[in-house]
Parts: sequence; structure tokens; C-alpha cells
Amino acid sequence: MMHALIDAWLRRKWRPQQGHDAFAGRQALAVVTGGSEGIGLELARELARRGHALLLVARKEASLERAAEAIRREHGGRVETLALDLTHAEAGAILAERVHVLGAYVDVLVNNAAIGLSGAFTSMDRQDMRRLVELNVASLSELTHRFLPDMVLRGRGGVINVTSLGCYAPGPWAALYFASKAYVLSLTEAVRHEVAGQGVRVMALVPGPVATGFHAKMGSDASFYLWCIPVYSARTVARSALRAYMMGRRVKVVGVLNEVSALGMRMLPHLLLLPVIGFLFRRRDEGKTDV
Repeated sequence: MMHALIDAWLRRKWRPQQGHDAFAGRQALAVVTGGSEGIGLELARELARRGHALLLVARKEASLERAAEAIRREHGGRVETLALDLTHAEAGAILAERVHVLGAYVDVLVNNAAIGLSGAFTSMDRQDMRRLVELNVASLSELTHRFLPDMVLRGRGGVINVTSLGCYAPGPWAALYFASKAYVLSLTEAVRHEVAGQGVRVMALVPGPVATGFHAKMGSDASFYLWCIPVYSARTVARSALRAYMMGRRVKVVGVLNEVSALGMRMLPHLLLLPVIGFLFRRRDEGKTDV
């Protein structure tokens, strides 16, 4: 009942347009990028539990197949996979073609795929920097732009863009990553405003540190913040996210302490905030050398 009322409110401005019924006979899919592990995998599990057919997208085919098989065992239903490097120039077109070949359309898009970099900005590898921007910023923007118009046409569907608690402030020692996540929050809120009342959910998911391998891959697993900020499980984040998404939330910050942190980051002037974040994200072994 509650979700039906929310759906009606979300569609308050929607009127049928020519072509809105062109998706009849096709199956609704939830597409999850970075869906083979971590938050992406747990979001996929939650979507499957709620009855969604899935298309998981990630780079490594073996990891994708393991994830898909696990979800099929747990929840049944349709789980498709696509091994794809989303930084590839034609990745969006390849994904759209895959959806078409499957006889489906994108009902829910979860832009979860991302990479992180830590350390001094001046010492970062330019190729790594370019890849981060292509994945965290360009790919997310293109996929949202590619699939959102059809959702508006149907008057139904939604996008979940996964950002980070770092979206609320500059991040010394993780400058590019923080900046990319600030972009995601800004884009998501602006696009949500543009499509308001047309039946589409658009939400930014803001987790704090999560117990996955992401921090090690980012190179920040020796940073102070992992000792000071609560770390949640990916499953907790996913369940909280899907509840908020169904309620039509604009932004979901996961965890009470993270909500307090987010409020503080928005309220404090950067002059005071930067030294704190700089301390938290500086590696504990910074300045040490092996003997």
C-alpha cells in the first residue's frame, strides 16, 4: 500500500507519450555495474530477492559467473552476465545491445562500478587517473543518460548511483576519488530534480567505509580513517539502500554515525575540515621506509 502511494506520487506529472508502450513483451531488468562483488553483489542479491531479473556487469567473467550462480541458488530467477570494461569507448552501446538481444529493457540501473586512488595527487599515475575519471564519472554519466529517457517515457523505473561519504568534502590523500564522488552526488540530485513527478526514482547511495576489498585495491587500507569510522557490511548497505530506494528517497546515507558525519562535513568550513580529513586519509605508514 505504501509503495503504491509513493508510485502514484512519483508519477504525478507523467502523461502517456507516443511510444511508451513499445516495451510490451520485453522483460524488465535490473542492471548492476560492478555486480560481481562487494556492494554491487549485495545490491543484486537484494534486487533478486524482490523479484527482479538481473544483468550483472563487471570486467572479470569468472567472478561474474560465480556471483550469478550464487544468486540463482539463493533466489532463483533470471540472472544474466556481461563481462565488459566500462571505460571502453563503446561500452554503453555494447551494454544497450546486450539488453536488446536479451529481449529486455532496463527498469533499474545501479551505477556501482568505481575505482579509487589514494596518496598524494602529485604522485598519482596519469593513466590510473584517467581510468578513474572514465569509470567513476564518464561511464556513470553515459549509462544514466542512455537508459533514463526510456524510464521517463514509460513513467516507471529508477537509477541508483553509488557515491561515498567523501562526496561532501575535499579529500586530501584521495583527492581525485573524493572529487569524482562529489560529481556523482551533484549529477544525481540535479537529474532527479529534472525528472521529478515523471514516475522515475533517482537516488544517490552514500555509504561510509564498507567491509569489502575496495580499500586495499585503492591503497588506503593503512589509512587512519578505517580505525575511526564505523565499517558496515555490504549486505547492511544494500538492504538499507533498497528500502530507501523504494521509499523514493533522494539521498541515502547509511548509518547514524555516517549521517552525523555527513552533516558535519556539510556544515563545517573547509578550512577546519581539510586538516581532519587529511589526517584520516594519510596512511599510518606514511614517511616510513623499509630497512
